Amino acid sequence: MVVAMDLSLSLRIIAAVLTMVIQFASGSFVFNVTHKFAGKDKQLSELKSHDTFRHARMLANVDLPLGGDSRADSIGLYFTKIQLGSPPKYYHVQVDTGSDILWVNCAPCSKCPVKTDLGIPLSLYDSKASSTSKKVWCDDDFCSLISQSDTCEPEKKPCSYHVVYGDGSTSDGDFVKDNITLDQVTGNLRTAPLAQEVVFGCGSNQSGQLGQTDSAVDGIMGFGQANTSIISQLAAAGSVKRVFAHCLDNVNGGGIFAVGEVESPVVKTTPLVPNQVHYNVILKAIDVDGDPVDLPPSIASFGGNGGTIIDSGTTLAYLPQNLYNSLLKKITTRQPVKLHMVQETFACFSFTSNTDKAFPVVNLHFEDSLKLTVHPQDYLFSLREDRYGVGWQSGGMTTQDGSDVILLGDLVLSNKLVVYDLDNEVIGWVDHNCSSSIKVKDGSGAAYSLKADNLVQSASSVINGTLVTLLSILISIFYTFTL
Repeated sequence: MVVAMDLSLSLRIIAAVLTMVIQFASGSFVFNVTHKFAGKDKQLSELKSHDTFRHARMLANVDLPLGGDSRADSIGLYFTKIQLGSPPKYYHVQVDTGSDILWVNCAPCSKCPVKTDLGIPLSLYDSKASSTSKKVWCDDDFCSLISQSDTCEPEKKPCSYHVVYGDGSTSDGDFVKDNITLDQVTGNLRTAPLAQEVVFGCGSNQSGQLGQTDSAVDGIMGFGQANTSIISQLAAAGSVKRVFAHCLDNVNGGGIFAVGEVESPVVKTTPLVPNQVHYNVILKAIDVDGDPVDLPPSIASFGGNGGTIIDSGTTLAYLPQNLYNSLLKKITTRQPVKLHMVQETFACFSFTSNTDKAFPVVNLHFEDSLKLTVHPQDYLFSLREDRYGVGWQSGGMTTQDGSDVILLGDLVLSNKLVVYDLDNEVIGWVDHNCSSSIKVKDGSGAAYSLKADNLVQSASSVINGTLVTLLSILISIFYTFTL
């Protein structure tokens, strides 16, 4: 399978790398999450570089619990820990909101990473060591979702994959079927392990950024809209609804990532544009404290190819050049500052007063009257004392037909509960204290309060001498009950 983007994105990012321990529920899942670069002294150019790689790998979207932080000044990247096989064994994987399969490095593998700078052990999945592992053949229904060609001629053979990401990284291997072990929430603060069979890639050859020691993990977990993603596989088995939510706390760090129907807070939604690879929505207007900003014609008259993408895996927010210039002009008109470019990427300035009080809010208005308010604390980040950077970026992104694209990442999604309802093809959000709790319903209609630190105790780990907090995220799952 060759995974290719239909967008010509000049800036690309690998963000959204979570560490988790999953909890399956008669209402919920829970994960332990690690922020990849928290506390590290990263250069601004490295932050933009991570977004660049992320955009290269954007394929679909993901569903998991979230921790760490999403602030641009600490580079909000996460990775997660899952269990595969029987007996279950832990693997650290990127949770990718832009891809559609789960794959992990497998034994034997001559070109898989053997070490990482993240301070975590790397593991190879060994199908021979798992009593529940099964090969997936070319005539399997799953394989037909991957390839349109008749791969079983002239003889039956394993169902293989070849993933090519936009940054040139590749992963090759064969699909296997085995258990992913989830911790089922059996009540408030009570869990029990549950094994669910899924199909995932057994990678035997990785190249490019996937093998770099600075960010190597055991694999990538895709939670996109395609039938091959983990959320879709669990839904097809009747275990869950294709609904998930996240709440990224960039004030205290951590947050919540829940699978299942959110009962409270109540979230208003806007339609997802149908038949899109990404989470596309229709942006109707932007204003700076009520002062309108003109949208590019291709954004305002979205016809299915360009438009606006919601991606929790991207750290910043990327706008077409003209829109970026107009937005910055409106912001600095309301609060005059002298902007200068740092590393030819970030608009920065000096300021000695309270930025939250001095700078205006930016409002984005979507179809069905859904508004997203971005506060100064969200779009400005501190470089050092009295020095700030602007998180809005000139993306320069277009589709193949030249239509402009807006990409909205954690910069605008932080401190909001964001709900992705794939069953009803809508997405929505509401301002929320992401260090507090939400309520989700299980298949029986019972509601449970889920909190980022409810089910997994916070822990800490030292990565290259830097203290990184392990934060938990919750996933609430729906089951189909039969009477």
